[in-house]
Amino acid sequence: MLAADFVYFPLQFRRPAGTSRGILNSKESWFLKVWNIGNPGVIGVGECSLIPGLSPDPQHLVEKELVALTQNFDQADEWLHSRGSAFPALAFALETALADLSNGGRRKLFDNAFVNGLTGISINGLVWMGDPSFMKSQIIEKIDAGFDTIKIKVGALQFHEELSLLAYLRKEFDHRNISLRLDANGAFSAADAIEKLKQLSDFNIHSIEQPIKAGQPELMAWLCEKSPIAIALDEELIGIAASDDRKNLLQSIRPHYIILKPSLLGGLNASNAWIQLAEELNIGWWATSALESNIGLNAISQWAASHQPKVPQGLGTGQLYLNNLPSPLEIKNAALWYNHKISWDLKDIGL
Repeated sequence: MLAADFVYFPLQFRRPAGTSRGILNSKESWFLKVWNIGNPGVIGVGECSLIPGLSPDPQHLVEKELVALTQNFDQADEWLHSRGSAFPALAFALETALADLSNGGRRKLFDNAFVNGLTGISINGLVWMGDPSFMKSQIIEKIDAGFDTIKIKVGALQFHEELSLLAYLRKEFDHRNISLRLDANGAFSAADAIEKLKQLSDFNIHSIEQPIKAGQPELMAWLCEKSPIAIALDEELIGIAASDDRKNLLQSIRPHYIILKPSLLGGLNASNAWIQLAEELNIGWWATSALESNIGLNAISQWAASHQPKVPQGLGTGQLYLNNLPSPLEIKNAALWYNHKISWDLKDIGL
Protein backbone atom coordinates (compact mmCIF):
# COMPACT_ATOMS: atom_id res chain seq x y z
CA MET A 1 0.00 0.00 0.00
CA LEU A 2 1.26 3.45 -0.89
CA ALA A 3 1.37 6.59 1.24
CA ALA A 4 2.28 10.19 0.42
CA ASP A 5 3.14 13.55 1.89
CA PHE A 6 4.26 16.91 0.52
CA VAL A 7 6.61 19.78 1.32
CA TYR A 8 6.03 23.42 0.42
CA PHE A 9 9.26 24.81 -1.04
CA PRO A 10 9.11 28.26 -2.72
CA LEU A 11 11.99 28.70 -5.17
CA GLN A 12 13.99 31.93 -4.95
CA PHE A 13 15.41 33.37 -8.18
CA ARG A 14 19.07 34.42 -8.16
CA ARG A 15 17.99 37.66 -9.81
CA PRO A 16 14.55 38.95 -10.75
CA ALA A 17 13.35 37.08 -13.83
CA GLY A 18 11.65 39.22 -16.45
CA THR A 19 8.77 37.47 -18.22
CA SER A 20 5.86 38.60 -20.36
CA ARG A 21 3.77 38.27 -17.21
CA GLY A 22 5.89 40.54 -15.08
CA ILE A 23 8.92 40.15 -12.85
CA LEU A 24 9.31 36.96 -10.84
CA ASN A 25 11.32 36.95 -7.60
CA SER A 26 10.08 33.59 -6.37
CA LYS A 27 8.05 30.65 -7.62
CA GLU A 28 5.47 28.60 -5.72
CA SER A 29 6.53 24.94 -5.55
CA TRP A 30 5.61 21.80 -3.66
CA PHE A 31 7.36 18.42 -3.62
CA LEU A 32 5.18 15.32 -3.50
CA LYS A 33 6.79 12.35 -1.73
CA VAL A 34 5.46 8.82 -2.27
CA TRP A 35 6.48 5.53 -0.62
CA ASN A 36 5.32 1.99 0.04
CA ILE A 37 4.24 1.53 3.67
CA GLY A 38 6.15 -1.73 3.75
CA ASN A 39 9.36 -0.07 2.57
CA PRO A 40 9.34 3.56 3.81
CA GLY A 41 13.02 4.13 3.09
CA VAL A 42 12.46 4.18 -0.69
CA ILE A 43 10.75 7.43 -1.66
CA GLY A 44 9.71 8.78 -5.04
CA VAL A 45 9.61 12.55 -5.48
CA GLY A 46 7.68 14.73 -7.93
CA GLU A 47 7.44 18.49 -8.30
CA CYS A 48 4.36 20.69 -8.54
CA SER A 49 5.61 24.14 -9.54
CA LEU A 50 3.56 27.07 -10.82
CA ILE A 51 4.16 30.12 -13.02
CA PRO A 52 1.68 32.87 -12.05
CA GLY A 53 -0.62 33.77 -14.91
CA LEU A 54 0.43 30.78 -17.01
CA SER A 55 -0.02 27.57 -15.04
CA PRO A 56 -3.66 26.43 -15.26
CA ASP A 57 -3.67 25.04 -11.71
CA PRO A 58 -5.71 27.34 -9.44
CA GLN A 59 -2.85 28.49 -7.21
CA HIS A 60 -4.99 29.18 -4.14
CA LEU A 61 -6.36 25.62 -4.21
CA VAL A 62 -3.19 23.61 -4.86
CA GLU A 63 -2.26 23.03 -1.21
CA LYS A 64 -5.82 22.03 -0.34
CA GLU A 65 -5.78 19.60 -3.27
CA LEU A 66 -2.43 18.17 -2.11
CA VAL A 67 -3.86 17.58 1.36
CA ALA A 68 -6.86 15.73 -0.10
CA LEU A 69 -4.67 13.70 -2.47
CA THR A 70 -2.11 12.63 0.13
CA GLN A 71 -4.75 11.81 2.78
CA ASN A 72 -6.60 9.56 0.32
CA PHE A 73 -3.64 8.27 -1.64
CA ASP A 74 -5.21 4.86 -2.19
CA GLN A 75 -7.43 6.73 -4.66
CA ALA A 76 -4.55 8.43 -6.53
CA ASP A 77 -5.38 6.74 -9.84
CA GLU A 78 -8.96 7.90 -9.60
CA TRP A 79 -7.77 11.43 -8.73
CA LEU A 80 -5.52 11.51 -11.79
CA HIS A 81 -8.43 10.68 -14.11
CA SER A 82 -11.04 12.87 -12.43
CA ARG A 83 -9.01 15.87 -11.21
CA GLY A 84 -5.71 15.73 -13.07
CA SER A 85 -6.80 17.90 -16.00
CA ALA A 86 -7.76 20.71 -13.58
CA PHE A 87 -4.37 20.48 -11.83
CA PRO A 88 -1.82 19.64 -14.57
CA ALA A 89 1.25 20.60 -12.52
CA LEU A 90 0.06 18.41 -9.67
CA ALA A 91 -0.70 15.61 -12.13
CA PHE A 92 2.89 15.94 -13.39
CA ALA A 93 4.16 15.71 -9.80
CA LEU A 94 2.08 12.61 -9.09
CA GLU A 95 3.04 10.86 -12.32
CA THR A 96 6.76 11.50 -11.89
CA ALA A 97 6.81 10.68 -8.16
CA LEU A 98 5.23 7.30 -8.89
CA ALA A 99 7.68 6.69 -11.75
CA ASP A 100 10.58 7.56 -9.45
CA LEU A 101 9.28 5.20 -6.77
CA SER A 102 8.80 2.33 -9.22
CA ASN A 103 12.43 2.73 -10.28
CA GLY A 104 13.81 2.56 -6.75
CA GLY A 105 13.50 6.17 -5.56
CA ARG A 106 16.85 7.15 -7.09
CA ARG A 107 15.62 10.07 -9.28
CA LYS A 108 16.17 7.83 -12.32
CA LEU A 109 12.81 7.60 -14.03
CA PHE A 110 14.11 6.24 -17.34
CA ASP A 111 16.98 4.05 -18.49
CA ASN A 112 18.71 5.72 -21.43
CA ALA A 113 22.08 7.05 -22.54
CA PHE A 114 21.44 10.45 -20.92
CA VAL A 115 20.58 9.00 -17.51
CA ASN A 116 23.61 6.73 -17.74
CA GLY A 117 25.87 9.73 -18.36
CA LEU A 118 26.85 8.62 -21.88
CA THR A 119 25.30 11.48 -23.87
CA GLY A 120 24.17 15.03 -23.24
CA ILE A 121 21.03 16.79 -24.45
CA SER A 122 21.70 19.74 -26.73
CA ILE A 123 19.96 22.83 -25.30
CA ASN A 124 19.33 26.42 -26.34
CA GLY A 125 20.71 29.40 -24.46
CA LEU A 126 17.86 31.41 -22.94
CA VAL A 127 18.04 35.22 -22.92
CA TRP A 128 15.85 36.87 -20.29
CA MET A 129 13.83 40.00 -20.89
CA GLY A 130 15.39 43.28 -19.84
CA ASP A 131 16.75 46.49 -21.28
CA PRO A 132 18.68 46.20 -24.57
CA SER A 133 22.13 46.35 -22.96
CA PHE A 134 21.24 43.61 -20.48
CA MET A 135 19.86 41.39 -23.23
CA LYS A 136 22.90 42.03 -25.43
CA SER A 137 25.24 41.06 -22.59
CA GLN A 138 23.30 37.82 -22.07
CA ILE A 139 23.51 36.97 -25.77
CA ILE A 140 27.27 37.45 -25.82
CA GLU A 141 27.60 35.41 -22.63
CA LYS A 142 25.62 32.51 -24.12
CA ILE A 143 27.55 32.51 -27.38
CA ASP A 144 30.87 32.68 -25.52
CA ALA A 145 29.70 29.64 -23.54
CA GLY A 146 29.32 27.69 -26.79
CA PHE A 147 25.59 27.92 -27.46
CA ASP A 148 24.72 27.92 -31.16
CA THR A 149 20.95 28.16 -30.61
CA ILE A 150 19.77 31.27 -28.75
CA LYS A 151 16.21 31.85 -27.55
CA ILE A 152 15.20 35.49 -27.15
CA LYS A 153 11.97 36.82 -25.65
CA VAL A 154 10.34 39.54 -27.74
CA GLY A 155 7.34 41.75 -27.08
CA ALA A 156 8.54 43.45 -23.89
CA LEU A 157 10.65 46.23 -25.42
CA GLN A 158 9.66 48.74 -28.06
CA PHE A 159 9.61 46.82 -31.34
CA HIS A 160 12.26 49.06 -32.92
CA GLU A 161 14.57 48.25 -30.00
CA GLU A 162 14.08 44.54 -30.58
CA LEU A 163 14.80 44.94 -34.28
CA SER A 164 17.96 46.85 -33.41
CA LEU A 165 19.05 44.09 -31.03
CA LEU A 166 18.53 41.45 -33.71
CA ALA A 167 20.32 43.58 -36.29
CA TYR A 168 23.33 43.82 -33.96
CA LEU A 169 23.26 40.09 -33.39
CA ARG A 170 23.11 39.24 -37.06
CA LYS A 171 25.88 41.71 -37.85
CA GLU A 172 28.13 39.95 -35.34
CA PHE A 173 26.98 36.35 -35.79
CA ASP A 174 26.02 34.74 -39.09
CA HIS A 175 22.86 32.63 -39.25
CA ARG A 176 24.93 29.68 -40.43
CA ASN A 177 26.67 29.67 -37.05
CA ILE A 178 23.99 30.93 -34.65
CA SER A 179 20.33 29.88 -34.84
CA LEU A 180 17.78 32.29 -33.34
CA ARG A 181 14.52 31.25 -31.74
CA LEU A 182 12.10 33.98 -30.67
CA ASP A 183 9.30 33.75 -28.12
CA ALA A 184 6.57 36.40 -28.29
CA ASN A 185 4.34 34.92 -25.54
CA GLY A 186 1.30 36.23 -27.42
CA ALA A 187 2.55 39.84 -27.51
CA PHE A 188 1.55 40.65 -31.11
CA SER A 189 -1.93 41.89 -31.98
CA ALA A 190 -4.12 40.62 -34.79
CA ALA A 191 -3.55 43.91 -36.60
CA ASP A 192 0.24 43.95 -36.52
CA ALA A 193 1.32 40.30 -36.27
CA ILE A 194 2.00 39.56 -39.93
CA GLU A 195 3.86 42.85 -40.48
CA LYS A 196 6.05 42.23 -37.45
CA LEU A 197 6.76 38.68 -38.60
CA LYS A 198 7.84 40.03 -41.99
CA GLN A 199 10.22 42.53 -40.38
CA LEU A 200 11.66 39.89 -38.07
CA SER A 201 12.25 37.54 -40.98
CA ASP A 202 15.04 39.85 -42.22
CA PHE A 203 17.24 38.33 -39.50
CA ASN A 204 17.07 34.66 -40.51
CA ILE A 205 14.95 33.55 -37.58
CA HIS A 206 14.58 29.81 -37.00
CA SER A 207 11.13 30.06 -35.41
CA ILE A 208 8.87 32.17 -33.21
CA GLU A 209 6.73 30.86 -30.38
CA GLN A 210 3.16 32.01 -29.91
CA PRO A 211 3.16 35.32 -31.84
CA ILE A 212 -0.46 36.04 -30.81
CA LYS A 213 -2.44 35.14 -27.71
CA ALA A 214 -3.84 31.63 -27.48
CA GLY A 215 -7.48 31.00 -28.32
CA GLN A 216 -7.56 32.53 -31.81
CA PRO A 217 -7.27 29.34 -33.91
CA GLU A 218 -8.43 30.81 -37.22
CA LEU A 219 -6.01 33.72 -37.04
CA MET A 220 -3.19 31.45 -35.88
CA ALA A 221 -3.86 29.06 -38.75
CA TRP A 222 -3.70 31.96 -41.19
CA LEU A 223 -0.44 33.18 -39.67
CA CYS A 224 1.08 29.70 -39.86
CA GLU A 225 0.20 29.61 -43.56
CA LYS A 226 1.41 33.15 -44.39
CA SER A 227 4.28 33.76 -41.97
CA PRO A 228 7.81 33.98 -43.42
CA ILE A 229 9.01 32.57 -40.06
CA ALA A 230 8.13 29.10 -38.80
CA ILE A 231 5.59 29.34 -35.96
CA ALA A 232 5.63 27.20 -32.82
CA LEU A 233 2.60 26.75 -30.56
CA ASP A 234 3.20 27.00 -26.82
CA GLU A 235 0.40 28.48 -24.68
CA GLU A 236 -2.03 27.31 -27.38
CA LEU A 237 -1.64 23.72 -26.10
CA ILE A 238 -2.49 24.49 -22.47
CA GLY A 239 -5.86 23.18 -21.33
CA ILE A 240 -6.35 20.91 -24.35
CA ALA A 241 -6.68 17.52 -22.67
CA ALA A 242 -9.00 15.43 -24.84
CA SER A 243 -7.41 13.40 -27.65
CA ASP A 244 -9.88 14.64 -30.29
CA ASP A 245 -9.35 18.26 -29.20
CA ARG A 246 -5.57 17.90 -29.52
CA LYS A 247 -5.91 16.41 -32.98
CA ASN A 248 -8.39 19.06 -34.13
CA LEU A 249 -6.12 21.85 -32.89
CA LEU A 250 -3.05 20.62 -34.75
CA GLN A 251 -4.97 19.71 -37.90
CA SER A 252 -6.72 23.07 -38.08
CA ILE A 253 -3.75 25.32 -37.23
CA ARG A 254 -0.93 23.26 -38.82
CA PRO A 255 1.94 24.86 -36.91
CA HIS A 256 5.54 24.17 -37.87
CA TYR A 257 6.44 23.19 -34.29
CA ILE A 258 4.90 22.62 -30.88
CA ILE A 259 6.59 23.35 -27.52
CA LEU A 260 6.02 20.81 -24.77
CA LYS A 261 6.03 21.84 -21.11
CA PRO A 262 4.84 18.69 -19.29
CA SER A 263 3.80 20.42 -16.06
CA LEU A 264 1.52 22.75 -18.04
CA LEU A 265 0.10 19.94 -20.18
CA GLY A 266 -0.72 17.40 -17.46
CA GLY A 267 2.42 15.28 -17.35
CA LEU A 268 4.64 13.06 -19.43
CA ASN A 269 1.92 10.79 -20.80
CA ALA A 270 -0.05 13.81 -22.00
CA SER A 271 3.11 15.16 -23.64
CA ASN A 272 3.68 11.77 -25.29
CA ALA A 273 0.22 12.06 -26.83
CA TRP A 274 1.12 15.47 -28.28
CA ILE A 275 4.35 14.07 -29.74
CA GLN A 276 2.55 11.16 -31.38
CA LEU A 277 0.04 13.49 -33.02
CA ALA A 278 2.72 15.96 -34.09
CA GLU A 279 4.84 13.28 -35.72
CA GLU A 280 1.81 11.87 -37.56
CA LEU A 281 1.22 15.37 -38.98
CA ASN A 282 4.91 16.05 -39.69
CA ILE A 283 5.05 18.80 -37.06
CA GLY A 284 8.32 19.30 -35.20
CA TRP A 285 8.60 19.63 -31.43
CA TRP A 286 10.95 20.27 -28.55
CA ALA A 287 10.58 20.16 -24.78
CA THR A 288 10.99 23.08 -22.42
CA SER A 289 10.93 23.29 -18.66
CA ALA A 290 8.40 25.55 -16.97
CA LEU A 291 11.14 26.86 -14.67
CA GLU A 292 11.02 23.86 -12.36
CA SER A 293 13.70 23.07 -9.80
CA ASN A 294 16.15 20.27 -10.51
CA ILE A 295 13.55 17.68 -9.47
CA GLY A 296 11.13 18.62 -12.24
CA LEU A 297 13.90 19.44 -14.71
CA ASN A 298 15.44 16.02 -14.11
CA ALA A 299 12.18 14.23 -14.91
CA ILE A 300 11.56 16.29 -18.05
CA SER A 301 15.14 15.87 -19.25
CA GLN A 302 15.14 12.09 -18.81
CA TRP A 303 11.79 11.87 -20.56
CA ALA A 304 12.93 14.11 -23.43
CA ALA A 305 16.10 12.04 -23.85
CA SER A 306 13.97 8.91 -24.18
CA HIS A 307 12.59 10.39 -27.42
CA GLN A 308 16.12 10.95 -28.82
CA PRO A 309 15.48 14.60 -29.73
CA LYS A 310 17.09 15.93 -32.89
CA VAL A 311 17.02 19.66 -32.08
CA PRO A 312 18.15 21.68 -29.04
CA GLN A 313 15.74 21.50 -26.12
CA GLY A 314 14.75 24.27 -23.69
CA LEU A 315 16.23 22.66 -20.59
CA GLY A 316 18.91 25.07 -19.44
CA THR A 317 17.09 26.44 -16.39
CA GLY A 318 18.78 24.59 -13.53
CA GLN A 319 20.94 27.54 -12.46
CA LEU A 320 18.09 29.98 -11.89
CA TYR A 321 17.57 29.54 -8.17
CA LEU A 322 19.43 30.37 -4.98
CA ASN A 323 17.87 27.39 -3.21
CA ASN A 324 17.75 24.80 -5.99
CA LEU A 325 18.30 21.23 -4.80
CA PRO A 326 21.84 20.02 -5.66
CA SER A 327 21.68 17.34 -8.36
CA PRO A 328 23.78 15.50 -10.96
CA LEU A 329 22.44 17.79 -13.70
CA GLU A 330 25.08 20.07 -15.21
CA ILE A 331 25.58 22.12 -18.36
CA LYS A 332 28.72 21.52 -20.41
CA ASN A 333 29.38 22.70 -23.96
CA ALA A 334 25.78 23.84 -24.55
CA ALA A 335 24.38 20.49 -23.48
CA LEU A 336 22.71 19.15 -20.35
CA TRP A 337 24.43 16.15 -18.78
CA TYR A 338 23.70 13.75 -15.93
CA ASN A 339 26.96 13.52 -14.01
CA HIS A 340 27.11 10.43 -11.80
CA LYS A 341 30.02 11.89 -9.85
CA ILE A 342 27.60 14.43 -8.34
CA SER A 343 25.03 13.20 -5.82
CA TRP A 344 21.52 14.39 -5.13
CA ASP A 345 21.18 16.38 -1.91
CA LEU A 346 17.55 16.52 -0.82
CA LYS A 347 17.97 17.20 2.90
CA ASP A 348 16.14 20.53 2.49
CA ILE A 349 12.97 18.61 1.67
CA GLY A 350 13.47 16.00 4.38
CA LEU A 351 15.20 13.26 2.37
